[in-house]
Amino acid sequence: MDAHDKISIVDFGGQYAHLIATKVRRLKVLAEILQPEDPVERFAEFKGIILSGSPSLSAYDEDNAYDSRIYDLPVPILGFCFGHQEIAKHYGGRVEHTQREYGPAVLTLRGSSPIFRGLAPEETVWMSHGDSVTALPEGFEEIGVSSSERGPAHRNAAIAHQGLRRYGFQFHPEVDDTLHGEEMLRNFVLDICGCRPDWTMDLFSREEEERIREQAHDRPVFLLASGGVDSTVCAVLLGEALGPERVHLLHIDNGLLRKNESAEVLEAFRRHGFDRNLHFVDASERFLSALAGVVEPERKRRIIGDTFLEVFQEEASRLDLRDCLLAQGTIYPDTIETGGTKRADVIKTHHNRVPAVEALIARGQVIEPLRELYKVEVRELGEALGLPEELVWRHPFPGPGLGIRLLCSDGRAPDRTPGAEEALARLAAQTGVGAAILPVRSVGVKADLRAYEQPVILWGPGLLPHAETLAARLYQEVPGVNRCVVDLSGKGFKAAKPLAGTVTRERLDLLREADAMVMGGLRRHGLYRTVWQCPIVLVPLELDGRGREFVVIRPVLSERAMTARPALLPASLLDELYAAISALPGVSGVALDVTTKPPGTIEWE
Repeated sequence: MDAHDKISIVDFGGQYAHLIATKVRRLKVLAEILQPEDPVERFAEFKGIILSGSPSLSAYDEDNAYDSRIYDLPVPILGFCFGHQEIAKHYGGRVEHTQREYGPAVLTLRGSSPIFRGLAPEETVWMSHGDSVTALPEGFEEIGVSSSERGPAHRNAAIAHQGLRRYGFQFHPEVDDTLHGEEMLRNFVLDICGCRPDWTMDLFSREEEERIREQAHDRPVFLLASGGVDSTVCAVLLGEALGPERVHLLHIDNGLLRKNESAEVLEAFRRHGFDRNLHFVDASERFLSALAGVVEPERKRRIIGDTFLEVFQEEASRLDLRDCLLAQGTIYPDTIETGGTKRADVIKTHHNRVPAVEALIARGQVIEPLRELYKVEVRELGEALGLPEELVWRHPFPGPGLGIRLLCSDGRAPDRTPGAEEALARLAAQTGVGAAILPVRSVGVKADLRAYEQPVILWGPGLLPHAETLAARLYQEVPGVNRCVVDLSGKGFKAAKPLAGTVTRERLDLLREADAMVMGGLRRHGLYRTVWQCPIVLVPLELDGRGREFVVIRPVLSERAMTARPALLPASLLDELYAAISALPGVSGVALDVTTKPPGTIEWE
């Protein structure tokens, strides 16, 4: 590995720090993540440095502590968001709190910087910040200005000092929603840094198999196998490294699975040769009892994760596998959203990152071959390992299952955010749409921090084609909201009343039926592969005195789950789904979620 050219990623704790490394690796250049306090000598072996964003630090603050001697190294440096601001500040520029930007913006290029070689005069980029560079250091030039429909232009959205080979982007080129971000990274990594593209996924696979053998030694491995692509690819990789006789698979029915899920998963494993050490436990009653009466989403996630671990340990004891390693198909978004890197904020706790699992990890008893990868890389690895298409391209399904798509409530409305109702009324009057703030909360992410806020619902004729643009205005102008949905009835309502609702088999069965209807509709319309994921959410809401459950359809486009855009489904499919779901017992309404990530996470909880 020492023969490879390498890029270092300085992790200031942003949600996308590891995504930067992944995008660099996709250029066939090895990237390694370092911490800001690492000694400057660690950086000497790299051909370039990229500074990540940060959720908790601000270049406006005076006490950011790290070794600034990295700026003295004779290698190119590129900063994103917070990193961009740090470059400007280090060389004598000014950074201030300014108007926030979340989501898409247009970058107008200035001059002819080599970092933008081959790009159009205007590029779509992705913003998530509250600070801006307001004055340039000496010798730097403005090479890009950003603008959007939501506010005035932002100066210094991209800056450069060509002599020093220092570059800064206020936006995030590493996310897929910056349409030509990979070209920007390619210009930096291959041309400006001069790296050779000689690192491949095949090399990663071989090196990971060797790491598996080193960690496992002679011990068996016991994998929690949900049937999703992550755990399935993990199973194959473990089998390649250790041999199938040392790999045990445990599938647990936690009562939170999709319709007919367990039967289909077990059949798929058997059909594709995974039945040698395949074990099954129906623990649905145990999970539902543990979740009875629980409302808060983080507590639900932790209960589900803890119960998974308890069932796993009991089954390992029953099978006399007490000395085994716990294997998990954990991928990087699971880690980063749980605050699993030094500075990352906890957005939501994943079931494979509850404290009990973290304790096992600390003792070296957990093996996670995919922990460095994103979903798109896992799928590439699965195809390379020979897995069939129906397994590799299944929609992602969260480990906590429908437990985090079944919103729970004690029946009390959240406290109102001061000024929110008035701001929404102004926006509705200006745009001619119906609008209301729903009396529930969902998890979101703003500037890499967890945001537990309320959704806005819109309605009116001809709204859907413009809904995402209107939603972007909402996040800027209405405080305390992080999500936007469109009422598929088109009529809206006068009163929304939150109801008490917890995790029950009856509610889960209703959600399973709605989910099956949507998945069937996507397949009938040839959209199952186009839509990356489509959670269905049940919200305990009564509208105008009718129903008990408000159903939200959440189709998204993404590759790595770190960002996402709403997938606007065709009107014919939406009409079908509205009619079918509205006819289910107790349904008060049906809506389409048109939220980007950020500011809303893909899942509501």
